Amino acid sequence: MTLGKSICTYEQVTIPTTQEGPPRQAISVEDLTPTIEMLLAKSGMKNGSVNVISRHTTTALTINERESRLAEDMEKYFLDLAPVDERSNADSAVRGTRYFHNDIDKRPDSAEESQRCRDNGWDIDDPVRLQEWRDQEPINAHSHLLSMLLGSSETIPIVDGKMVIGQWQSILLVDLDGPRDRTVGIQFLGYQ
Repeated sequence: MTLGKSICTYEQVTIPTTQEGPPRQAISVEDLTPTIEMLLAKSGMKNGSVNVISRHTTTALTINERESRLAEDMEKYFLDLAPVDERSNADSAVRGTRYFHNDIDKRPDSAEESQRCRDNGWDIDDPVRLQEWRDQEPINAHSHLLSMLLGSSETIPIVDGKMVIGQWQSILLVDLDGPRDRTVGIQFLGYQ
Protein backbone atom coordinates (compact mmCIF):
# COMPACT_ATOMS: atom_id res chain seq x y z
CA MET A 1 0.00 0.00 0.00
CA THR A 2 1.31 3.44 -0.96
CA LEU A 3 0.56 6.15 1.55
CA GLY A 4 -0.65 9.50 0.28
CA LYS A 5 -0.30 12.95 1.81
CA SER A 6 -0.49 12.96 5.60
CA ILE A 7 -3.53 14.44 7.29
CA CYS A 8 -3.93 15.78 10.81
CA THR A 9 -7.06 17.88 11.27
CA TYR A 10 -9.13 18.79 14.30
CA GLU A 11 -12.71 20.02 14.41
CA GLN A 12 -14.73 21.14 17.41
CA VAL A 13 -18.35 20.36 16.65
CA THR A 14 -21.51 21.45 18.44
CA ILE A 15 -24.03 18.63 18.71
CA PRO A 16 -27.54 20.04 19.14
CA THR A 17 -29.82 18.08 21.42
CA THR A 18 -32.78 16.33 19.89
CA GLN A 19 -34.64 16.49 23.20
CA GLU A 20 -37.09 19.24 24.11
CA GLY A 21 -37.16 21.49 27.14
CA PRO A 22 -34.66 22.91 29.57
CA PRO A 23 -31.88 20.82 31.16
CA ARG A 24 -33.47 18.45 33.68
CA GLN A 25 -30.70 15.94 34.35
CA ALA A 26 -32.11 13.56 31.78
CA ILE A 27 -30.03 11.03 29.89
CA SER A 28 -30.15 11.29 26.13
CA VAL A 29 -28.28 9.73 23.23
CA GLU A 30 -27.15 11.56 20.10
CA ASP A 31 -25.74 9.77 17.03
CA LEU A 32 -22.44 11.32 15.93
CA THR A 33 -21.94 8.91 13.02
CA PRO A 34 -23.38 11.12 10.24
CA THR A 35 -21.35 14.13 11.43
CA ILE A 36 -18.13 12.12 11.56
CA GLU A 37 -18.80 10.60 8.12
CA MET A 38 -19.36 14.08 6.65
CA LEU A 39 -16.14 15.42 8.19
CA LEU A 40 -14.24 12.32 7.06
CA ALA A 41 -15.35 12.86 3.45
CA LYS A 42 -14.41 16.55 3.73
CA SER A 43 -10.93 15.64 5.05
CA GLY A 44 -10.14 13.37 2.09
CA MET A 45 -8.52 10.85 4.44
CA LYS A 46 -8.40 7.30 3.09
CA ASN A 47 -6.52 5.42 5.83
CA GLY A 48 -5.82 6.23 9.46
CA SER A 49 -8.00 6.82 12.48
CA VAL A 50 -10.47 9.28 13.90
CA ASN A 51 -10.33 10.22 17.56
CA VAL A 52 -13.50 11.59 19.12
CA ILE A 53 -13.47 13.21 22.56
CA SER A 54 -16.24 14.64 24.68
CA ARG A 55 -15.56 18.17 25.90
CA HIS A 56 -17.78 17.83 28.99
CA THR A 57 -17.43 16.03 32.32
CA THR A 58 -21.07 14.88 32.28
CA THR A 59 -21.17 13.34 28.80
CA ALA A 60 -19.66 10.13 27.49
CA LEU A 61 -18.89 8.44 24.20
CA THR A 62 -19.57 4.86 23.26
CA ILE A 63 -19.99 2.68 20.19
CA ASN A 64 -23.25 0.77 20.11
CA GLU A 65 -26.59 0.47 18.36
CA ARG A 66 -28.62 3.67 17.90
CA GLU A 67 -32.13 2.50 18.64
CA SER A 68 -34.73 4.51 20.58
CA ARG A 69 -35.85 1.72 22.90
CA LEU A 70 -32.24 0.86 23.72
CA ALA A 71 -31.72 4.53 24.60
CA GLU A 72 -34.64 4.24 27.04
CA ASP A 73 -33.08 1.08 28.50
CA MET A 74 -29.76 2.91 28.85
CA GLU A 75 -31.37 5.72 30.82
CA LYS A 76 -33.12 3.31 33.19
CA TYR A 77 -30.01 1.16 33.63
CA PHE A 78 -27.69 4.11 34.23
CA LEU A 79 -30.03 5.74 36.75
CA ASP A 80 -30.26 2.40 38.59
CA LEU A 81 -26.44 2.33 38.75
CA ALA A 82 -26.11 5.93 39.90
CA PRO A 83 -29.42 7.36 41.14
CA VAL A 84 -30.04 11.11 41.16
CA ASP A 85 -29.37 12.94 44.44
CA GLU A 86 -32.47 13.67 46.51
CA ARG A 87 -31.57 17.40 46.49
CA SER A 88 -31.97 17.58 42.72
CA ASN A 89 -35.01 19.20 41.09
CA ALA A 90 -35.08 16.33 38.58
CA ASP A 91 -38.16 14.13 38.48
CA SER A 92 -35.85 11.14 38.84
CA ALA A 93 -34.37 12.25 42.21
CA VAL A 94 -34.19 9.36 44.68
CA ARG A 95 -34.94 9.88 48.36
CA GLY A 96 -32.00 8.90 50.55
CA THR A 97 -29.41 9.34 47.77
CA ARG A 98 -26.73 11.97 48.48
CA TYR A 99 -23.28 12.62 46.98
CA PHE A 100 -20.45 14.71 48.44
CA HIS A 101 -19.96 16.51 45.12
CA ASN A 102 -23.44 17.97 45.52
CA ASP A 103 -22.61 19.65 48.86
CA ILE A 104 -22.32 22.85 46.89
CA ASP A 105 -22.44 25.08 49.97
CA LYS A 106 -19.07 23.55 51.02
CA ARG A 107 -17.33 24.25 47.73
CA PRO A 108 -14.65 25.17 47.00
CA ASP A 109 -13.13 23.30 49.93
CA SER A 110 -9.39 23.48 49.22
CA ALA A 111 -6.79 25.89 47.92
CA GLU A 112 -6.41 23.74 44.78
CA GLU A 113 -10.14 23.76 44.04
CA SER A 114 -10.30 27.50 44.72
CA GLN A 115 -7.53 28.08 42.20
CA ARG A 116 -9.27 25.92 39.58
CA CYS A 117 -12.41 28.05 40.04
CA ARG A 118 -10.39 31.24 39.57
CA ASP A 119 -8.60 29.76 36.53
CA ASN A 120 -12.03 29.07 35.01
CA GLY A 121 -13.21 32.65 35.46
CA TRP A 122 -15.14 32.50 38.74
CA ASP A 123 -14.45 35.35 41.20
CA ILE A 124 -15.00 33.21 44.27
CA ASP A 125 -13.23 35.76 46.51
CA ASP A 126 -16.28 38.04 46.21
CA PRO A 127 -19.07 36.60 48.42
CA VAL A 128 -21.78 37.70 45.94
CA ARG A 129 -20.00 36.08 42.98
CA LEU A 130 -19.28 32.96 45.05
CA GLN A 131 -23.00 32.58 45.74
CA GLU A 132 -23.78 33.15 42.04
CA TRP A 133 -21.34 30.34 41.22
CA ARG A 134 -22.94 28.03 43.77
CA ASP A 135 -26.46 28.89 42.57
CA GLN A 136 -25.68 27.89 38.98
CA GLU A 137 -24.00 24.60 39.90
CA PRO A 138 -26.26 21.62 39.13
CA ILE A 139 -26.82 18.71 41.50
CA ASN A 140 -25.18 16.23 39.13
CA ALA A 141 -22.64 13.96 40.84
CA HIS A 142 -24.40 10.91 39.37
CA SER A 143 -23.70 12.28 35.88
CA HIS A 144 -19.98 12.62 36.58
CA LEU A 145 -19.81 9.09 37.98
CA LEU A 146 -21.57 7.60 34.96
CA SER A 147 -19.31 9.53 32.58
CA MET A 148 -16.28 7.99 34.28
CA LEU A 149 -17.73 4.50 33.81
CA LEU A 150 -18.55 4.98 30.13
CA GLY A 151 -15.48 6.96 29.07
CA SER A 152 -14.91 10.21 27.24
CA SER A 153 -13.28 9.17 23.97
CA GLU A 154 -13.34 6.66 21.13
CA THR A 155 -10.83 5.88 18.38
CA ILE A 156 -12.15 4.37 15.15
CA PRO A 157 -9.96 2.97 12.34
CA ILE A 158 -10.42 4.38 8.84
CA VAL A 159 -9.77 2.05 5.89
CA ASP A 160 -10.39 3.01 2.26
CA GLY A 161 -12.15 6.20 3.37
CA LYS A 162 -14.69 4.45 5.63
CA MET A 163 -14.98 4.01 9.39
CA VAL A 164 -14.45 0.40 10.41
CA ILE A 165 -17.53 -0.22 12.52
CA GLY A 166 -20.14 -2.97 12.48
CA GLN A 167 -23.39 -2.85 10.54
CA TRP A 168 -25.46 -1.85 13.59
CA GLN A 169 -22.78 0.23 15.33
CA SER A 170 -22.91 3.99 15.70
CA ILE A 171 -20.70 6.47 17.54
CA LEU A 172 -22.92 7.79 20.31
CA LEU A 173 -22.70 10.85 22.53
CA VAL A 174 -24.45 10.07 25.81
CA ASP A 175 -25.55 13.22 27.63
CA LEU A 176 -25.85 12.29 31.29
CA ASP A 177 -26.97 15.74 32.52
CA GLY A 178 -29.15 17.18 29.80
CA PRO A 179 -30.69 17.72 27.51
CA ARG A 180 -28.55 20.51 26.13
CA ASP A 181 -26.32 21.26 23.19
CA ARG A 182 -22.85 19.77 23.65
CA THR A 183 -19.47 19.87 21.91
CA VAL A 184 -17.09 17.15 20.85
CA GLY A 185 -13.59 17.24 19.42
CA ILE A 186 -12.94 15.18 16.29
CA GLN A 187 -9.40 14.60 15.05
CA PHE A 188 -8.43 12.79 11.86
CA LEU A 189 -4.92 11.30 11.69
CA GLY A 190 -3.83 9.45 8.60
CA TYR A 191 -3.24 9.66 4.87
CA GLN A 192 -5.10 10.63 1.70
